Amino acid sequence: MRIRDLPHPDPGVPDVRTGGRFLLWLCRQQLGGQANGLFWGLVHMSAVAAFPLPVGLAVQAAVDRDGPRLALAGGLLALLGVLVALGDIMLHRAAVTNWIVAVARMQQLLARKTTELGGAMTRRVAAGEVAAVSTGDLERIGWFIEVLSRFCAAAVTTAGVCVALVVYQPELGLVVALGVPALALAALPLLPAATRRADDQREKAGRATELASDTVAGLRVLRGIGGEELFLGRYRSASQEVRRAAVRSARMWSLISAVQVLLPGLLLIAVVWYGVGLARDGRIAVGELVTIYSAVAFLLYPLRHFEEITMSYSFSRPSAARTARVLALSRPVDGRLTAPEPPSGDLHDPVSGLTAAAGRLTAVVCGDPDAAGRLAERLGGHPPHRDGGADGDGGTDGAEAGGKSAGRPLSVVLGGTPLDDIPRDTARTAVLVQDKDPVLLSGTLGDLLDVPASGRVTTAEALAAAECRDVLASLAQGSADDSGDPMRTHITERGRSLSGGQRQRLALARSLVTDPEVLVLDEPTSAVDSHTEARIADGLRTIRAGRTTLVLTSSPLLLDRADQVVFLQDGKVTGAATHRELLRTHPDYRAVVTREPDRPHHHEETS
Repeated sequence: MRIRDLPHPDPGVPDVRTGGRFLLWLCRQQLGGQANGLFWGLVHMSAVAAFPLPVGLAVQAAVDRDGPRLALAGGLLALLGVLVALGDIMLHRAAVTNWIVAVARMQQLLARKTTELGGAMTRRVAAGEVAAVSTGDLERIGWFIEVLSRFCAAAVTTAGVCVALVVYQPELGLVVALGVPALALAALPLLPAATRRADDQREKAGRATELASDTVAGLRVLRGIGGEELFLGRYRSASQEVRRAAVRSARMWSLISAVQVLLPGLLLIAVVWYGVGLARDGRIAVGELVTIYSAVAFLLYPLRHFEEITMSYSFSRPSAARTARVLALSRPVDGRLTAPEPPSGDLHDPVSGLTAAAGRLTAVVCGDPDAAGRLAERLGGHPPHRDGGADGDGGTDGAEAGGKSAGRPLSVVLGGTPLDDIPRDTARTAVLVQDKDPVLLSGTLGDLLDVPASGRVTTAEALAAAECRDVLASLAQGSADDSGDPMRTHITERGRSLSGGQRQRLALARSLVTDPEVLVLDEPTSAVDSHTEARIADGLRTIRAGRTTLVLTSSPLLLDRADQVVFLQDGKVTGAATHRELLRTHPDYRAVVTREPDRPHHHEETS
């Protein structure tokens, strides 16, 4: 495939069982490109390997004072020079093309996986690991793909030169044929230690990257509490660990490089010493000795490719394993049903027993904030995590609802249809989940609100319901073209140019514009003041009239405006009524909402 044809129409379905299988699959996808690189590599290296023949011919012609043979040798050298140049150019072009095509394929696979998982990706894999995979790991895997064709050409050429030397001059050729494989394998005992040190360096670098990303994301908070120096010290310490690990790794690889230089040099000395003795005895001609010397000197060139393939594989193997782990993350993609329209009706979670009535505003209060996040994820069609047991809500094992087999995660049901049984895109159209830390991508406000929508809710209505008037006024002052149009104002990555409350309200407006059949909001007003929160509650109730809305919150202002409030303890529904009724009849609910411990009962002591 040519670079101009990128991106790939379909990057394919990778084999992600292990890192090695992923590398093998990646190579199979580029057999044509690897064959092209191998061809030009053979042209280039065969031409270089053939140089000793006309050189030896020219030396012998000079010794014998044979002008025609000297002219023939000069012509052969010129022809080989052209082939060397052409082969080198085309080999480099083919190898770089293979590298770019492979990286582009992996980027498309990662983008597809990110789209499939959505916000659940960062809950299953650390942000630092995602950053490492999408940058450094792809570079290392691409390096291996690039080197592979050059290595294959070097291996074939080396074998051919050894065979030719044995045929040309059996005594010296046999020494070379036995010595070259030993040289190629000499560094193998050092590889395990070098690989361990390289893995340790990458692990420490990943932790430092994750620490840096967390620090940048929380910079505003750190400045507010004066914690910048503390985190700076932590990152400085992590950075020094990375430096020390890198130095230890570099020492081992420099030792391997030294071995790859020293041993071929010793072989060359041995061949020359033995060859001079043969020449003195008249058993070989001077031209033959020069030819063999030049051939052995050439073999030092492909041996460097053996070192490069060893190093690139050692670096790419753990990178491929990490990439395969990320690509192996999954969620139900294609359901068993092919419903043309999203289902509608009550939203039911069989794990917790929660039911959100269709067309009504339901509020959910969880005693455990983490349980609320897991519930929101599950309501969006993400199954409970298998790693480490249940997700804290229980119910990952046992009998299944909806006719599913035992032992599989319970699926949320919408209008009697399990979300696992409908295609992913249809499920996403039906249920939209806004988590407690929504992401605002960089771009203008107009770009932010340009999302797939039903068309029932306009942008102005959504902004008004989310109480974004002051946000729009603030953005209007910073519009890129001085037009005063807030829709043209640029918003930085993750909305870092906005306050927490402003980000939260713009994210809510984006969700309202989408106008899904079911909207799940996790703490949508935790960063706004009480007056604004009250107006948002009224606007949310008005704009979502006739639509199913579920809000995970402990705010009395939102709870008081809900049609029904459901209280969860230990992941299970323990109460369902209006806010005021639960305050009156449910002590645990009252303790969570009012943030006051339940008063203990006083018993009179009897003497």
